[in-house]
Order: sequence, then structure tokens, then C-alpha cells
Amino acid sequence: MLWRRLVALDRQTVVVLTLAAVLGMWKYTFGSPRFFRDQLAGPLGINGDGIWAYAYLFGTQGLTGFVIPVAVLMLIFRQRPREIGLGLGDWKLATTLLVLYLPVVTVGCWVLSAQESFRNMYPLLDAVQDDWQLFIVYELLFIVYWIGWEYLWRGFVLFGTARAFGAFAIFVQMLPFAALHAQKPTAEAYLSILGALTLGAVVWRCRSFWIAVPFHAVQMLAMDLCTSLRARSGVDGIGLGALHDALLR
Repeated sequence: MLWRRLVALDRQTVVVLTLAAVLGMWKYTFGSPRFFRDQLAGPLGINGDGIWAYAYLFGTQGLTGFVIPVAVLMLIFRQRPREIGLGLGDWKLATTLLVLYLPVVTVGCWVLSAQESFRNMYPLLDAVQDDWQLFIVYELLFIVYWIGWEYLWRGFVLFGTARAFGAFAIFVQMLPFAALHAQKPTAEAYLSILGALTLGAVVWRCRSFWIAVPFHAVQMLAMDLCTSLRARSGVDGIGLGALHDALLR
């Protein structure tokens, strides 16, 4: 009886959820900057403490979160790009929501960046705080990461399990995403639950994962910029006066 039920399970859903667990874990084992520094930097003759460690992180996330999942859905399960969230979808609604989100996330990041826990964590590469050219390169490389990170959850898991779960797939993709934020600052950890549900619902409504990329990339850019400005200026306040001082110093 149990074997018959297992055989009757939707194969695509089984593969997607199992593979998502493996690919999600890859970032923390073989895809991390630490792994690059300890195992690859020496043989390659590269400084393991600089931008290359994060270029490796961002690139491997793009591979494991986007390239591999897309290949699995399209080549093995014969899914069309639009069926797995790769189309433009309702781009007008997506653009409108993004424009409305920009001022909210900017103000929120400025306020949160006053907390020591956020200043100690972001940017991930401390060197970009003092070098604006490096900051720009770092943030551009980060886009590759966001494509992989967002597709893994808001594309592969969301659309890959939709046939079995329907709209409940929004909650399915929220669970691993929230769990992977457990070690983040407390405010970010709990906001990740709301963020995953909201972003999952937006992607589901717009039928395109692409909207999730600028949402998350802009949020990270705003946080990195705010924490960098505070590191350079020594400003701790959150008012307009503090922002003025941080920009001018």
C-alpha cells in the first residue's frame, strides 16, 4: 500500500523538492566564500579574502539556483519557459509594485542599518565600504546571486510544485527560505517569513519570477549602501539630519 502511494506521487514535485534541498545546501558547503578561501584560492593563486571569494559565491548560486533548476524542468520534465516562471508575465503590475516598494525599502534599510547587528553583517565583504568602485563591482556581481537565489525558491519550487500543490506552493517555498534566514539579525529573520509569502504571492500573480530579482537586489543594495555610509561617516542616528551627515562626510 505504501509503495503504491509513493509510486503514485507526482514525480516532478518529488524531484523538485528533493533537489531544492540539495541545491539550497550547496551554498553553505561547497559554494561559500570560506570553501573558496580554504580549498580553491591557494591552488588558483588568488587572494581568498577579496572580491574573488564573493564572485565565486555569487557565480555558484547562479549555477545551482538558476541554470541547473531550469535545465531540470525544461530538459527532463519538458516544461515551457512560461510554465516555470521565465516569461515576462504581468510586467506592468510588477513594475508598479516595484516602484511603490522602492521608497518603503529604502527608508526601512536606513532605519535598520542603525542597529549594530545589521552594520556588523552588511556588506558581506567589508572592503567595499571604503572603495566605491569595488562597491559597484560587488553589487553588479550580486545580481547573478539574486537570479539564482530567487529562481531556486520563487521559480523552481514555486512553479515546479504548482501542479501538485496549486497556490499552496506559495507557502511551500516560504518554509526553506525562512529557515535559511534563521542566523540573520532578528528583525530580518522574522521579516523573511512575511517577505517570502508576499514575494511568492506577487510572483504567482504576475506568473514570472523575474520580478523577485529587482525586489531583492534593490533591498540588498539599499542595506549595503546604508551600512557603508554609516561605516564611513560614523553616523548612528536615523533622522534626516543623520542622513544628511552620512551623505556629506
